[in-house]
Amino acid sequence: MAETAPTAAATKAAKKKSAAKRKKTGPGVGELIVKAVSASKERSGVSLAALKKALAAGGYDVEKNNSRVKIAVKSLVNKGVLVQTKGTGASGSFKLNKKQAETKTKPIKKAALKPRSPQPRNLPPRRSPKP
Repeated sequence: MAETAPTAAATKAAKKKSAAKRKKTGPGVGELIVKAVSASKERSGVSLAALKKALAAGGYDVEKNNSRVKIAVKSLVNKGVLVQTKGTGASGSFKLNKKQAETKTKPIKKAALKPRSPQPRNLPPRRSPKP
């Protein structure tokens, strides 16, 4: 009846910390979506289902990242990169926004800043300290 409980040090040594997961490098979901839509020749745009098939063919795990795909599509529509031709939200058909592509290609010239002359402030004159 002299059972000994394992020491606390032995149980802590058994638990090893798992290595930190490395973030996969490569293009983001938004970039992949833009590439898939630009590669499409459809006049009315690409449906969400066709977009998911194109992403899956490119090696992206669509089932695991379904919500990321939907959020990325919505954000691209809000930014103006994509135009939604049919449907609402993440469902429907999407195509590239031609108007935004034209504005990106034109360089925007900024007017040269004129040097500002210091303007006199309306402050009372400083009093000199009494000796």
